[in-house]
Amino acid sequence: MNPRVKKVSASGDYKLLLVFTNGEQGTYDCANLLEFGVFKELKDINYFKRAKVIDGTVAWPHDQDICPDTLYLDSLKAQT
Repeated sequence: MNPRVKKVSASGDYKLLLVFTNGEQGTYDCANLLEFGVFKELKDINYFKRAKVIDGTVAWPHDQDICPDTLYLDSLKAQT
């Protein structure tokens, strides 16, 4: 099983700055999701910035979430 999200910060350019349970850090770009179904609401940057960690993944108040495996596998990892 891949690590889960421990901490999230949402940036003004639709990126999620993530810290995973294994200590790795990564950035996940949500820009490609903004035209699809329930994710269209994330275009409102103030709503996008309401992202929080729930059960090891990132979620928003109206039940949008992103698979934690997707967040881990597709995020650009910070170089240490």
